[in-house]
This record gives sequence, C-alpha cells and structure tokens, in this order.
Amino acid sequence: MALNYNLSKVYALSDNDPEFVMQIISLFVTEVPQDLKQIDLGIKNKDHKLAYSYAHKIKPTLDLLGMTMAYEEILQVEAWTKVEGKKKEIEATFESIQQQVDKAIKEIKKDFEV
Repeated sequence: MALNYNLSKVYALSDNDPEFVMQIISLFVTEVPQDLKQIDLGIKNKDHKLAYSYAHKIKPTLDLLGMTMAYEEILQVEAWTKVEGKKKEIEATFESIQQQVDKAIKEIKKDFEV
C-alpha cells in the first residue's frame, strides 16, 4: 500500500490506462532524482535561476503523485529563488523534499518492480 505517494490523480488523468501510469512512474523514478541534484547545485551555488527552473519542472510531478507536503515545500523553494534568499533558509526544506522523494521512489520500485 502506497504511503509516500498516491496515484489517484495519475489514474484519473489517464482513464486508468496502466501503460500511461507506468510511463509517469518511470519518469518520476529516473528524472526527479536528477532534477533534485540540479536544485541542490543551484542552492549550494546560489544559482537561483537553476534552482527555480528545476523546482518548477518537478512541481507538477509531485502534485500528480499526491506528494502534498513535498509539493508545498517545492513551492517554498520557488519562492526562495524569486527573492534570492540565503542558503540556510532553504536547506532544511530541500532536505525534506529529498527524503520524501527517496521514500516514494523506494516504495514505487517495490510496488511496481521498476
């Protein structure tokens, strides 16, 4: 049973098409970790534009997978990039997103053998 993600929006969007659901899951598992590395790089190097572009890219995916807390936190990252905040302000938020995504990926891999 999914604890760290929820596929109800994905199933609704796809009219319960299992192939579409697997495509979304595969993209999440392969692309989001890479995107998070770019956000981390942007935060560490105070490259607000880099962090924003990747935060903006993964935002719909977090919403689609029912990761409400991570979605709310990615909005905070976006807001931080716009005001060009200091690193310390956003590091804990980013760490939380990273942990939630890691948990969801482990669970998805177990649930779907991806």
